[in-house]
Amino acid sequence: MIDPTSKDNPRFKELVKVLTDWINDVLVEERIIVKQLEEDLYDGQVLQKLLEKLADCKLNVAEVTQSEIGQKQKLQTVLEAVHDLLRPHGWALQWTVDSIHGKNLVATLHLLVSLATHFRAPIRLPEHVSVQVVVVRKREGLLHSSHVTEELTTSTEMMMGRFERDAFDTLFDHAPDKLSLVKKSLITFVNKHLNKLNLEVTELETQFADGVYLVLLMGLLEDYFVPLHNFYLTPDGFDQKVHNVSFAFELMLDGGLKKPKARPEDVVNLDLKSTLRVLYNLFTKYKNLE
Repeated sequence: MIDPTSKDNPRFKELVKVLTDWINDVLVEERIIVKQLEEDLYDGQVLQKLLEKLADCKLNVAEVTQSEIGQKQKLQTVLEAVHDLLRPHGWALQWTVDSIHGKNLVATLHLLVSLATHFRAPIRLPEHVSVQVVVVRKREGLLHSSHVTEELTTSTEMMMGRFERDAFDTLFDHAPDKLSLVKKSLITFVNKHLNKLNLEVTELETQFADGVYLVLLMGLLEDYFVPLHNFYLTPDGFDQKVHNVSFAFELMLDGGLKKPKARPEDVVNLDLKSTLRVLYNLFTKYKNLE
């Protein structure tokens, strides 16, 4: 069981909230509302719907099961489908049918973090969340307890690092000094064009996050005016920013560029590596454009 003090940790609470909100977003059309992860996911019903939605598949399981045996059989089928998806990517499977059915919150969180990362959920998981777990064992009729630290999330880089690596991964990991040169070159490149609209970028991390500069930059590079009704000039909230970045990505595809490796949500979430990838894509095509 989780040490009560760990449950009060703000990062732990944030992780639970982010994952709960994510499940509710994914299952909004199913009219399913999850309030307590370990209580609402233990019988496999919600997990089945979640996996079917994320993987766009249909699982061959009974819709509703009341008996414990029926629930565990269903859960077994759902978890086997999860394992088939995750195992090839080298995930450590830190949950079992018994731990999920037994409403073990740590096991449930391990499962959800793995799913959210594997399916690249448009959420930002808090980094380096760990909990103190009290393990109680019975030996010779006496109860012995010990504390173990369970790591639930690592860094975003580590979690997303299960995907194919590229030159930017190498830059971040091994050549931080060269990274600043790359950033400088990209800032010079974007400002050469944005200056025509009296706009200037000093911070790559934040100034492209709402998508406005990306859209305007595409218009400048391809020499057209982007109608203002196509995007939000002063976006309010996450969804409008994602709309802007997604729209900029569409303009890139129209301009003959390859689909960006980054997701719009990553750019909005201030993920520097994703933003650099997008801008470098533009730089390689348009660097000689006056």
